[in-house]
Amino acid sequence: MVDLLILHAISLPAGCFSTASIIALFCGDLLHTEDPSLSALRGLRVSAHYMIDRQGRMIQFVADHRRAWHAGLSVWQGAERCNDFSIGIEIIGDERSPFTVQQYHSAARLSRQLLDRHPMITAERIVGHADVAPGRKWDPGKQWNWSRFHQILDCNLPNLQEHR
Repeated sequence: MVDLLILHAISLPAGCFSTASIIALFCGDLLHTEDPSLSALRGLRVSAHYMIDRQGRMIQFVADHRRAWHAGLSVWQGAERCNDFSIGIEIIGDERSPFTVQQYHSAARLSRQLLDRHPMITAERIVGHADVAPGRKWDPGKQWNWSRFHQILDCNLPNLQEHR
């Protein structure tokens, strides 16, 4: 049963916000020769349920009820292997550049939809990759403004609670 939502940040190569390499990575088609930094990803099998680009456009890669490989070695409140009970949203960004207004709105809109479809996920169970893999992962990072995200998310949460 899905009861956790994990927000990530990704750019491939580092600092590049094009979706092409990220889509190729999640589809298993990444050309490791395009950039020297990509060679370290050879053989890596990763996926995410959703990706949000810099314009706020969303792509779904894995159905909500299926396991995606986004959290890696992870633990949340004593439960290990977070991939087994979470949904992963990759937001294109890095540690240096602010996320866009469109990304905050898309992430909040998608999160509200997921909260509605998966009643075990609450606003308190929306966490960052760094929260489930501390010391190993940094994302969504210092550039992700959790307060701003929760303000947008909370705009319609009372309506969702009435439907549960």
